[in-house]
Amino acid sequence: MQSLIALAIATAVLVALPGPNVALIVANSLRSGFRAGAMTVLGTTLGVAMQLVLVVAGLAAIIELATDVLSWIKWAGVAYLVWLGVRTWRRPVTDLAGVEAQPVVFWRACLIAASNPKALLFNAAFLPQFLGIDASAVQALLVGTVFLVVLLAGDMLWALFASAARPMLGRLSRLQNRLSGSLFIAAGVGLAISRRNF
Repeated sequence: MQSLIALAIATAVLVALPGPNVALIVANSLRSGFRAGAMTVLGTTLGVAMQLVLVVAGLAAIIELATDVLSWIKWAGVAYLVWLGVRTWRRPVTDLAGVEAQPVVFWRACLIAASNPKALLFNAAFLPQFLGIDASAVQALLVGTVFLVVLLAGDMLWALFASAARPMLGRLSRLQNRLSGSLFIAAGVGLAISRRNF
């Protein structure tokens, strides 16, 4: 039980440190409101869950061998985020009340989160610290569940805080576009620099 509490605390600290996923969550929340931010959180959480399945199944070593494939997927995600950031930056001023979340946000967020090889290798190193050498599949499932629940809750808070700032930025719509665009670009840069050094 103590290891699960330690895991929850360590995960909460990790969620508090913004990375590419948080930048994407905040950008979508500012741009399209809490619903888009929540869909982004669900997508990034699913992407991380897919990585955890690989980690628990012991496939992290296979993924490490397939970094070329992941690298292509990751760079496609980087290009998409930077393009989205530039497009958002240049977008004309709009009434934020009329902007609605796009369902595709979920799948884009899932792909971006799942294609980050640094996160996969970090999770492969981080989570086993909370499992004993003779851990059962049930214990691994419990650790993975605690990790994902804390991650989901923390990222939802990021979405909530960003969407709460949205009305204030609505009065400064050009600034809102610049901020959202900058965060999309920052998410792309964060994903780009997450490359492992071989």
